[in-house]
Amino acid sequence: MNFPLFIAKKIFSDTGDRRKVSRPAIRIATVGVAIGLAVMIITVSVVIGFKHTVRDKVAGFGSHIQVENIMTLSSGMPYPICIDDSMLQVLNGIEGVNHAARFDHVQGILKTDDDFLGVMLKGVGPEYDVNFLQECLVEGELPQFSDTATHYPLVISQTIANKLHLGIGDRVFAYFVSDESVRTRRFTVNAIYQTNMKRFDDVFCITDLYATQKLNGWFEGQCSGAELSVYDFDHLNEVSYNVIQSVNRTFDRYNNVFASRTIVEAYPQVFSWLELLDINVWIILGLMIALAGFTMISGLLIIILERTQMIGVLKALGASNSTIRHTFLWFAVFIIGRGLIWGNIVGIGLVVLQNATGLITLDPQTYYVSEAPMELNLLLVLLLNIATLVISVLVLIAPSYLVSRIMPARSMRYE
Repeated sequence: MNFPLFIAKKIFSDTGDRRKVSRPAIRIATVGVAIGLAVMIITVSVVIGFKHTVRDKVAGFGSHIQVENIMTLSSGMPYPICIDDSMLQVLNGIEGVNHAARFDHVQGILKTDDDFLGVMLKGVGPEYDVNFLQECLVEGELPQFSDTATHYPLVISQTIANKLHLGIGDRVFAYFVSDESVRTRRFTVNAIYQTNMKRFDDVFCITDLYATQKLNGWFEGQCSGAELSVYDFDHLNEVSYNVIQSVNRTFDRYNNVFASRTIVEAYPQVFSWLELLDINVWIILGLMIALAGFTMISGLLIIILERTQMIGVLKALGASNSTIRHTFLWFAVFIIGRGLIWGNIVGIGLVVLQNATGLITLDPQTYYVSEAPMELNLLLVLLLNIATLVISVLVLIAPSYLVSRIMPARSMRYE
């Protein structure tokens, strides 16, 4: 039998004297551990949820990897590249790539009777994955995008709709300025989306690939490039390497050179900002673990002082300092364990409640989301529990040496 564990269980289950000063100390220590763990679970869930939500919104407009003309990536000016059916098959066949779709960009001006606005028209073909747009849809229905003909459909953001006072079914003139002339097209608003990402909502409109190809005046099969989505974002760099090995520095039928970049390289400011959130997480985790540790230290010291007579008796019966220290450390483990249980209940419960009800709302213009996003990662929750338990016990090792200062003869007279 483990003697320290046996004595610790007896002390922990002792409910005889309700006037003991250690009772409030134990409750405070338990609450401290519970609050610390609950805050850590909520913090990690919010940061993970926020990062994934913003990342998915950015990838929704630019996908995970973009294959374009090398001149476009090096100069920033629009250059065409030929993405035909055979190239789409090559891109879809690259290991790690989930889906490939062509896209086209052309700048224009939308004009109504009262106002005008510069926009970026993004043309997409029938293979375009509309799931992201469907999730962000506010009003209307998405058209069937085509690369062979067009009725000039238009999907605009809620921001653009508000600025130009446009609604579903409205027709709006678009002007496209080139070196040679100004071309005019009349589009019909089919749907309105809202991502709450200002950089997209302010400028991006979606239409047929065929329409943008004609507006750009490019040859058959040419477009701005292809967007590739990957199965697992955590393996983005590996898939990007596969794309580089398969496609980069090869030529299309018009002798243009293929090149690629990841969404992280396309929007470095956004992802650098998301990485900075990890610093806040580590600070909060450190503070919460320190809170749990300090409350446990104070609780353990109170318990040792209250049990001075018991310690003297155990020493008189031959118990070593090490045995007694292990007894109180086991007792601390029981307190921490109870705090962890309540911390998990509160933390996980609040995360589930927020995901189910969206109780906590945010300003979408500031935070890019209308509700606080929370993503529960059970593995991280388990690691937080283990880390809290281990660190709390480790910080108690030094205070537990107080038992070595207690002498049996003096402790018998201690009250």
